[in-house]
Amino acid sequence: MASEHDAEPLNRPVIPDIGPVVSSAHLANSSLPALSEVEFALTMANNAYHRWMMRCMTAAGLPGLSPLEILIVHLVNHRDRAKTLADICLVLNVEDTHLANYAIKKLHGHGLVKVGRKGKEKTIGITEEGAALCKRYGEIREALVVRAARQLGHDPADISRVAALLRTLSGAYDQAARAAAAL
Repeated sequence: MASEHDAEPLNRPVIPDIGPVVSSAHLANSSLPALSEVEFALTMANNAYHRWMMRCMTAAGLPGLSPLEILIVHLVNHRDRAKTLADICLVLNVEDTHLANYAIKKLHGHGLVKVGRKGKEKTIGITEEGAALCKRYGEIREALVVRAARQLGHDPADISRVAALLRTLSGAYDQAARAAAAL
């Protein structure tokens, strides 16, 4: 049953152009305000992604892993090839190797990775338990995230272009970080 107020026009205030959606207007006040929009979106996406990874890993059967630990176990499982600490840090763009090393020790303690040697280098490989956990995580990801993302209707080629743009921007931030360290 409709209310008698349903036919009345909504007298909402007109919102003036508020500009780009950013977290720091003082940084958006630059020659490229769109970059501040990207930075805010990255912050939101990064926090949501980390929260998702931890909750998905908990649902897969192993609570308490950090986002870095989850990324490392998936990377070590990638192509079922052992990786070195240097490989892991390079691929994940991790500057603090001690954080990656600590994560590897924790994953080893859980029985998810095994440590070996290739010449003088320590290698990290996946265990059967680690591979099974990654498989379960993948199943949950497919059911919850992939299905939802597909329902949004975005062209997969557009998603790939966004990923390429983000990788390119990460290089600009890396270069800027090196330059800032030299100041």
